Parts: sequence; C-alpha cells; structure tokens
Amino acid sequence: MGRRKKGRDISGWLVVDKPYGMTSTAVVNKVRWAFDANKAGHAGTLDPAATGVLAIALGEATKTVPFITDAMKAYRFTVRFGAATNTDDAEGEIIATSEQRPSDQEIRDALAAFEGDIMQVPPKFSAVKIDGERAYALARAGEEVEIAARPLFVESLTLEERTDPHHAVLEMVCGKGGYVRSIARDLGEMLGCLGHVTALRRIWSGPFELEDAVTLEEVERLAKSPDINGLLLPLEAGLTDLPELPATAEGAARMRNGNPGMVLAADVDYGELAWASYQGQPVAVGTYRAGELHPSRVFNL
Repeated sequence: MGRRKKGRDISGWLVVDKPYGMTSTAVVNKVRWAFDANKAGHAGTLDPAATGVLAIALGEATKTVPFITDAMKAYRFTVRFGAATNTDDAEGEIIATSEQRPSDQEIRDALAAFEGDIMQVPPKFSAVKIDGERAYALARAGEEVEIAARPLFVESLTLEERTDPHHAVLEMVCGKGGYVRSIARDLGEMLGCLGHVTALRRIWSGPFELEDAVTLEEVERLAKSPDINGLLLPLEAGLTDLPELPATAEGAARMRNGNPGMVLAADVDYGELAWASYQGQPVAVGTYRAGELHPSRVFNL
C-alpha cells in the first residue's frame, strides 16, 4: 500500500507573478507550503531571471497542466544590441561585440522571418537533454554543446518600443517550447549587430493573465491561514480552451470509474477533446464520441 502524501486535499489554480531571481520550482514549493497542499506543479518554466505569469496547479488541477503547457503564451522582453553572451541573456559572459546598431525599420523587417512555423535552436544554457544530460550542465562543465533545432510556432513578434539605439522592447506570442533568448540571439545575428535578452516578462499563458496574478509576498502573508483559499482559481480555469459538456447523473458516475459516460453535447465534433461537468463540478477530460465522453483524466473532487 502506497504512502499517503502529506498535506491538504485542495484543488485549483494559483497564478503567481514570479519574482526575479527565483526558480519556478522554488516558487511552486513555496506555494505548496503556504497552502499545505498535498500536490502542486507548474505549467511552463520561467528562468530565474524572468518574471511574470507562472500558473501553479494544486491537487486535482495538476491533471489539467498539459492543457496550459501546450497553450499559446505571450512574452514582453528587452533585447540589448551590440553583444552576444554565452547564455543569450545578461546573466552570461560576453563572447562577442559589435559597434553596429539597427534602425527601427531594419528590426521590423527582420522580425517577419521569425513568425509562423520556424526552426529554433535552444540556448546552450537550457534544460534541453543531450544524451541524458542537461545542456546547461554540459555547458557549465566546459563541454562543447550542439543542440538540434526544434520546431516552434510564433503567432506574432512585434517591436513595441525603442528606448535607445542599444535596446528594443519586443512582444512575442508563441506556442510550446519557445526560447525568447534564442529569438534575441538569432535576431542580433540576422541584423549583424549581435544581441541578448536583458529583461523578460511573461504577460499571459493560455487563459491566465497578469491581471489574475498575485505576488509571492501576498502568498507568504496569508500562508497557512483560511484566507489563502480565496486566492485560488477553480480547477476548470485551466480548461477554458476546451468545450464543456454537461453529464447525466449516470454518465458522471461511469466517467468517475474511468468508463465512457453520456453527456449532453452541444456544438462538439466527433473526436474533439472536451471536459464533462455535473452539478457544477468538473468530472473528466476526454474525447467526445457519439453522445459520450471517453475520459482520459478523471477528477476526484
């Protein structure tokens, strides 16, 4: 018989405005402690130097994490022209410099090449695995790291502000697996001036926006108190991109046992991913087929 996890059976989403300097894992651990939750996880890592939306799932909401991880995300970031670093951000060592600086129009013209379906090489200092080892561990050990290019969908990449000739503020909306540092590096190389990221902020992730976010200071202030529950968004907040199907009483009971259950379908196509609810509670996520939802994830609420 497995050991029962310590902590409360509490489920929902907490959107944290991640502070600078902390790892995403450290923020998750702090939130789990503050809520005394038995289970927690995040939906998309932010580097320690990045800030902004970090969506954290508690309890049964962790079963919906993949839907946020796979969702579109938006970033606002500053590129410093004239220098390349070994980490592609300001945390690393400068490895090359350039006196050239691009015009606003040259930047806008270059950005078009980074939109749509592109191939991107992740930074050498990243969590990508190479023969079972993390790329950053190999890079820190002084080994030469060769990382294969990966597909990325970029919906938009725009120039938002030019504070001075050396810096540009950009916004990017992209799919899963995008590295902003790689965008800055490759843009600098394309413009012939080199470049790296000096500031990065995630402004939304799937359905979660900065307006939803709380500070870690607020979480710590309310830690272990009944009031902290008021910070949580419901589990279904992570399912807003999927259609909701009301289940019959019998259908809900069957789905909770992992079997296909009857739902009252609306405008849903055969084979489409959806989630079922009963009396206002999420029951399961699965595939819709001819009046039934075939569950892939069942919620024990």
